[in-house]
Amino acid sequence: MSSAPARRLATRRQVLAGSGATAVSIAFAGAFSELFAGTAAARGHSGYGPLVPDPDGLLDLPKGFRYRVLSREGDRLRSGEGPVPSNHDGMAAFAGHRGRVHLVRNHENRVTAKIAVPAVDGLTYDPMGKGGCTALELDSRGAVLGERVAIAGTAVNCAGGRTPWNTWLTCEETEDRAGTNGYTKDHGFIFEVDGADPHRTGAVPLTAMGRFQHEAIAIDPNNGIVYETEDAFEKPFGLFYRFLPEKPLGGTGSLRAGGELQAMRVPGVPDLSVIQETGATFDRIEWVPVPDPQAAGTPIRLQDFGPKGITHAQKLEGCYWGGSSVYFVSSFAQSAAGSAADHFGQVWRYEPKRRRLTLVVVFGPGTDVQLPGESPDNICLASDGGLMVCEDGNGAQHVFGVTRSGEVYAMARGRQNIGTPQEPEWGEFAGVTFAPDGGTMFVNCYTPGTTFAVTGPWR
Repeated sequence: MSSAPARRLATRRQVLAGSGATAVSIAFAGAFSELFAGTAAARGHSGYGPLVPDPDGLLDLPKGFRYRVLSREGDRLRSGEGPVPSNHDGMAAFAGHRGRVHLVRNHENRVTAKIAVPAVDGLTYDPMGKGGCTALELDSRGAVLGERVAIAGTAVNCAGGRTPWNTWLTCEETEDRAGTNGYTKDHGFIFEVDGADPHRTGAVPLTAMGRFQHEAIAIDPNNGIVYETEDAFEKPFGLFYRFLPEKPLGGTGSLRAGGELQAMRVPGVPDLSVIQETGATFDRIEWVPVPDPQAAGTPIRLQDFGPKGITHAQKLEGCYWGGSSVYFVSSFAQSAAGSAADHFGQVWRYEPKRRRLTLVVVFGPGTDVQLPGESPDNICLASDGGLMVCEDGNGAQHVFGVTRSGEVYAMARGRQNIGTPQEPEWGEFAGVTFAPDGGTMFVNCYTPGTTFAVTGPWR
């Protein structure tokens, strides 16, 4: 997320908006409805109206919507374990008993983080790691019943993904080794987190799933194969992986049993950025075993995959399952940073049964690229069947809604100025997710760390 060096280059990404509350536009080519594969998405509506300025200066929303602050950085955790940590990032909501909701929230803390995730016995991987997850429990009305540490001692917990058995896989977006930045253990792993009972999952790295700069995961619900994106900041850029578990769909803890990690090779395509035409299709995709998943001597993306090499891509971030396919996103590519070509965002679809990869959407600037509204990041399906997209760029920060027909509208705008009046800067949004009943949208402000619950006339 925000503190990664490469993100500072991202000043031309793709959901672009005017400075007014309702002036929003997007340019794209390809089958935009592909993003909603397997869903019953709403059609026809173009948002919920203009954003109304918040008199409390936190969050602007359309008329009829309201927010509650569930948690703020620096407040006391209700468990008494310490203060609420910094850098709120990826998040997911899970159904609990009697209508309760469990929120699991990442904290993308590096060693320089202002407030670390408190160390807790049985839940701490590396006592020198400042990252991790916290878990909130809400009652059926949305009131906070509890807030506690779910895992600690990890590093740079960016995104992740949910499992079919309702746990959260939190991803470390770093490759720091023991002895680097004061760490006592290697980092760059995925950890499983049970928001309802964190001690059930503990702080155990899923080492067979690879040690690299993880971003997000998606699991094929039919066979349990886990797809993983790598958000590497420098050339050579990241790879797209799949993990074949020894115990597919085995439930909580089953991924500890190990499996095989493989990387995707697109024959004849060493860098996905060179593909510019939507609909471009590649059959007979190859999956190559990773020589050393632990990256003991060499980062995986630099390892020897044979004379045919392996396929790289810049800024591989979002990853989700839809219908019978897995979708993954290259947020942007810049030749100035070492990419083979430039683009403002790609969405790729991989069909496992056909071993087919297709470029389904290419984003491009639709208005003045200097105006706010750039750099989409976290994404989720909305209660109306569309998408909600968090903004992570320059200028004012928004949560945008996207309908199946491609209409883009502003759903929320942050008002927390973390800069100065002369050089304003607003905290980005992250971790957008919906309650299991679809009646509440949860979203984080990255800094100052704030978790909001948004209710209103959702369609």
